[in-house]
Amino acid sequence: MIQNIIFDMGNVLLKYDPDYFVERADIEDEEDRKLLMRLTFRSPEWGMMDAGTLDEEEMYEMVCQQLPERLHKYAHDFIFAWEDPVISFDGMYNLISHYKNEGYHIYLLSNASHRQHEYWPKIPESVLFEGKVVSADILMTKPGRDIYEYTLDKFGLEADTCIFIDDTQRNIDGAQAIGIHGILFTGDTEKLKKEIDRIIEKEKGVNV
Repeated sequence: MIQNIIFDMGNVLLKYDPDYFVERADIEDEEDRKLLMRLTFRSPEWGMMDAGTLDEEEMYEMVCQQLPERLHKYAHDFIFAWEDPVISFDGMYNLISHYKNEGYHIYLLSNASHRQHEYWPKIPESVLFEGKVVSADILMTKPGRDIYEYTLDKFGLEADTCIFIDDTQRNIDGAQAIGIHGILFTGDTEKLKKEIDRIIEKEKGVNV
């Protein structure tokens, strides 16, 4: 039976949309926008922060070496404050509260940099979680098999008792490869609840 629900963070608990962040910065010149995007959110180094092999200070220094000084402020904001202000998904707090109140255990599994620990308390749903795994802390990233196995081992979970919710199909595929039930989140919390309930009811039937 399902006992545990594991959530991704970006585009599940809070909005992560680089195009929106760049647009929000109100940078007038299109070439400047493209350059900043290429050197920050769309760069290989951004993934290295999630992997724990590069920190924000190192990232910022590398980016500034390739930018005119007038763009340094924007790079700093993208690297050190992309989540400010936190934009949550309608209904997500209530959804997670519902399952927590029903006795399900709630965990986080996120590809994120070390700075995740700084802004995690700003996310309203964070108070509902029993534990979390952040990729940079353990030098593993989704969709690698090892990070899912690590998460199960850390919290003492069995794969078939877990549902994993992520906004990226390859990450869902990685979880399902070791027997975790997966749901692709597309921004609709009502649809998500129906899919969670469907898996819960199906598993109850299997184990009756």
